[in-house]
Amino acid sequence: MAIKRDYYEVLGVARDATDEEIKKAFRKLAFKHHPDHNHDDGADERFKELNEAYQVLADTEKRSAYDRFGHAGIDGFSGRGFEGFGFNGVGSIFEDFYDFFSGVAGTTRQRQRRGADLHHKITITFEEAALGCKKDIKINRIERCSQCQGSGSKPGSQPGRCPTCNGSGRISRVQQGLFGRFTNVATCSHCLGEGAVITEPCSRCRETGREKKEHGIALEIPAGVDNNNEIRLNGQGDIGERGGPSGDLYAAINVLSHKLFRREGYDVLYELPVNFAQAALGAELEVPTLYGKEKLKIPAGSQAGKVFRLKSKGIPYLRRNGKGNQLVKLLLITPEKLDKKQRRLFQELAESFTSDKKGGSPE
Repeated sequence: MAIKRDYYEVLGVARDATDEEIKKAFRKLAFKHHPDHNHDDGADERFKELNEAYQVLADTEKRSAYDRFGHAGIDGFSGRGFEGFGFNGVGSIFEDFYDFFSGVAGTTRQRQRRGADLHHKITITFEEAALGCKKDIKINRIERCSQCQGSGSKPGSQPGRCPTCNGSGRISRVQQGLFGRFTNVATCSHCLGEGAVITEPCSRCRETGREKKEHGIALEIPAGVDNNNEIRLNGQGDIGERGGPSGDLYAAINVLSHKLFRREGYDVLYELPVNFAQAALGAELEVPTLYGKEKLKIPAGSQAGKVFRLKSKGIPYLRRNGKGNQLVKLLLITPEKLDKKQRRLFQELAESFTSDKKGGSPE
C-alpha cells in the first residue's frame, strides 16, 4: 500500500499557513496539474492528491484532526471519510476555476460582461447650477463597431462552425474521479460558448465587435445642483461584452463662483453696501437676485451686519418643491475721500454727537 505524503508538503505550504495561503497554493497547483491541461503521465493521480490535501486542510475540523493524529485521524473522521470527494467536495473553489478552465468547473454558462462606467467633469455658472440648464457634452466611449455592427466579422462574411465543439458551444469530458467516472459539460474555451468562430475578422475592430468613438449627449442639469454633485446617465457608458449591459456615465458638476452671490445650502447670501446716511435715516434700495431686481426697505438706524430675508428668492430644492431664501447682509461703506462740504457736515455731525453725549443738568 502506497504511503501518503504529508498534505502540507503536497500543497507546498507551511504548517501554520493561513486559509488564504492554502487556497492560493491549491489553485496554482490544480491549474498546473489538471488533466484537461496536463496530459503527462501521473497528472491525474497528482491532481487527486492535491484535491485530497486541499479538502482536509481547507476544513477546520479535518485540519485540526490531521495536525493531531496525521492520516490516521482523517481516515476515520466522524465516520465520514472523504464523503462527496471529487469535484463536489471542494465547494466554491471549483466555481472559481471557471476563470482558469473557461468552464471546466462543470458549468455551461457564457459570461456576459457589463460595460465600464465613464466619468466626465462639466463646469457651469452659478446661475446655471441654481436654475438648471441643458449642456451638450462630448465623451469618448466604446460602442458597437460601425463597420461590422458588432459581429466582429468582415462585412459580407459569416462566422464558421467551431471545430472544437462542432457548433454546440459545449465540451463534454469523462473524467476519472476518486470514486469513479463522471461527465463534465463545460463551455467551449475556443468559441466561448458561441458555437461559431470568426474566420474573416473585421478590419476596423479586429473581431472584437467594438470600437472607441466620440459621442455627443444633451445633458439635462436640474435646478439646485451644487459643486461635486454627480448626475448619472444610465446606459451611457461603454457597451458591454457578449451582449452584456452598457455601463453608466457619471457627470461631475463644477460650479463657478459668482461676483455678487454666495451659496449657503439652498440660501443665497448677498452683501448690500450702504452708506452712513442710508443706514441712519433708512432707505429703499434695489437688490439683485437670481430672478431679477427686488426692492428692499432699510429701516432707520439699521446696523452694519444686519441680515434681511427675501423669501423664496434662493436656490430651488433638488428633487422637491420649494426654494431657499436670499439673505441680504448690510455692509456699511466708509467714504475714503470727502470734499470740503462733506467734511464740514461730518464735523458738525460729530460735534452734535459729542454735545448730545455731554448732555446737561436737569433744571
